[in-house]
Amino acid sequence: MEMPIATRRDLLIAPLLAALPGVLAAAAAAAAPDPSMTIVTPPADLRWSAQAGFPADSVETAPLWSKPSAPGLYYYLVKWHPGYMSAPHWYEEDRYCVVVSGTWWVTSGARFDPESTVPVTPGSFVRRVARTPHYDGVKKGGTEPAVIAICGMGPIAFHNAEPGTKDWRVL
Repeated sequence: MEMPIATRRDLLIAPLLAALPGVLAAAAAAAAPDPSMTIVTPPADLRWSAQAGFPADSVETAPLWSKPSAPGLYYYLVKWHPGYMSAPHWYEEDRYCVVVSGTWWVTSGARFDPESTVPVTPGSFVRRVARTPHYDGVKKGGTEPAVIAICGMGPIAFHNAEPGTKDWRVL
């Protein structure tokens, strides 16, 4: 019995044909998830809005799940722009924060002193303990906003630790 001689074309096409079932299986696996079971919101579809009572282009929020003003679990994004920080304040419940992008400057205390803040970089976790004063934001001269994912139990109320002052600071 005579063995067929493989041509150069056969040698080039054979690995491609062998890989085809794997490519087709991967394409099928990459199909969109069932939206009744997995809800995906791309960044372009987030609804950012200015924080009420704060200056324009200082801080924005984007809801992810519920609202901090509603009872139960809430989850949202906060975007601090360079040159702005919150006034020292506290909440009744713990808040759990993850820095998504940028550098977030944070500290604890009831007296505003931006030089005492420390940088918190993307991927870092910050737990704000209930009823303890703190403040945060992005220092003046920062090159980009900081985006922070915040989760906790609502409803929450912002308690300014320096009564009679604005809830925000310009650096």
